[in-house]
Amino acid sequence: MSSVPQSVGLLIEALPYIRKFRGKTFVIKYGGNAMVEPHLKEGFARDIVLMKLVGMNPVIVHGGGPQIGQLLARVGKESRFVQGMRVTDQETMDIVEMVLGGLVNKEIVHLINQQGGKAVGLSGKDGAMIKARKLALRADPAGLPSEIIDIGHVGEVMEINAELVSLLDTGDFIPVIAPIGIGEDGATYNINADLVAGHLASTLRAEKLLLLTNTAGVLDGQGQLIPQMTSELTERLIREGVISGGMLPKVRCALEAVSRGAGAAHIVDGRVEHAVLLEVLTDAGVGTLIGP
Repeated sequence: MSSVPQSVGLLIEALPYIRKFRGKTFVIKYGGNAMVEPHLKEGFARDIVLMKLVGMNPVIVHGGGPQIGQLLARVGKESRFVQGMRVTDQETMDIVEMVLGGLVNKEIVHLINQQGGKAVGLSGKDGAMIKARKLALRADPAGLPSEIIDIGHVGEVMEINAELVSLLDTGDFIPVIAPIGIGEDGATYNINADLVAGHLASTLRAEKLLLLTNTAGVLDGQGQLIPQMTSELTERLIREGVISGGMLPKVRCALEAVSRGAGAAHIVDGRVEHAVLLEVLTDAGVGTLIGP
């Protein structure tokens, strides 16, 4: 019986957020533990369906690095990384596209549809959605000119045509997007899912960009969670080295999305069950909000 007042309290707390966010677009980068552990996967799917039912427009962009690595290992192909990017020759790109656009994408679609949603799986090649170009990594050996490193079919976003996503959003559908782009030369490129989500959030003028991670959020120098940051504070913490390592590209992605038109960005602890709803519909949240 004691849980009933608490449940009612959560519903009352959520009500003004539901009213405020009705008709708004949320771009959610789905990855990490939330994409691997069964109870978290089911909870994520329920969150997304509930958002849609109360009038919000969730758009999912997903990764799939571990799944790609597993299939490469099964076919006897070694995974190599340079500056955190997977070296992607044509054979690897074929496997990447099969895993991201096929296995992973369709599993997410199925999970959402099982919970009563109407998800539609897409890749960035559908409707010429994601126009990409080859990513040029630069090495800077001490005292030497920078050198461009070729890591194959790894791309960066040039432009996003969100017409197809907007069309699905205005209906009852939930777009689920694999981060694969197409170049002007017709080549297919694997693109970091955080970057795709950030560009999509700014293109759609999304109310929020949510990046699910395997950490509590952005931490201060004492290892404590920072619940909310302005762009100015975020830049200062980067300069001071407080934000570094794997968190740095996510924070930069969030900053860029906000500066280009997204309302706010959230770095969310995807290890928490129902993390998306807790971050969007409660006062406390479960991550770090980065605003203008």
